[in-house]
Amino acid sequence: MAIEATDAAAAGTVALGGDLQVRRLGFGAMRLTGDGIWGAPEDPEMAKSVLRRAVELGVDFIDTADSYGPHVSEELIAEALHPYPGGLVIATKGGLTRSGPGQWEPDCRPEHLREACEGSLRRLRLERIDLYQLHMVDPNVPLEESIGALVGLRDEGKIAHIGLSNVRLEQLARAREIVPVVSVQNRYSIEFRDSDPVLDECEREEIAFIPWFPLGSGGLTSEGPIARIAQAHDASPFQVAIAWLLARSPVMLPIPGTSSLDHLEENVAAAGLRLAQEEFEELSTLAD
Repeated sequence: MAIEATDAAAAGTVALGGDLQVRRLGFGAMRLTGDGIWGAPEDPEMAKSVLRRAVELGVDFIDTADSYGPHVSEELIAEALHPYPGGLVIATKGGLTRSGPGQWEPDCRPEHLREACEGSLRRLRLERIDLYQLHMVDPNVPLEESIGALVGLRDEGKIAHIGLSNVRLEQLARAREIVPVVSVQNRYSIEFRDSDPVLDECEREEIAFIPWFPLGSGGLTSEGPIARIAQAHDASPFQVAIAWLLARSPVMLPIPGTSSLDHLEENVAAAGLRLAQEEFEELSTLAD
């Protein structure tokens, strides 16, 4: 059976702290930049059209970072969507620096995180960022110092909620001893499930889990169980991958990104795909 025409509301909602609810299908704005997540896209107007269409389709959570471009993704979001419609949450991240295409270097020193956050505020044209995430744990900076810098920014009213990205279970526990953590953003997909323990902890503690690279790679081909289940639903393998994520946990918040209007609409339509229990269980055996 085909997926009925739908928008992001069909995915349900998840909490980001006690005062913020967003739909469980967001948009990741990393790939709106140039090759290697570096520089401007070839067609900036198309990138802005994708952002506007995402909001039209009911997406109310957009994920970005100061390092995407760098700065380009945040600038495009503001150019396309500011003044922001009510209820739209723009989440951004700090703690990675760039020296070239495909190059990512950690810098989670408190002074850098402050500079990064203040830059994001200017580019996004915001007085306060609803969700600010530590992009990774810097091996050269104690986690407690990095988290302490975010707490200071929160206390100054520059950010509302704090999240983490690319963290292990024990790092999440250490951060939560200092401050409430409302989200974790780790790599996770139908095929890559190293963060299952972190996801399970997030579910127990009602922390939103934002999978990056949510469509994975390799297994979304024209053969195999994903393709077979997709055919049974008159859906694409990518839609099945998103539907599996949404079924995996009530705190899951997938953010599939794209620079294509067609792919955006396909991804959002996956909010209306419901897998049978036996399909979900079969797909759950596919992890590496």
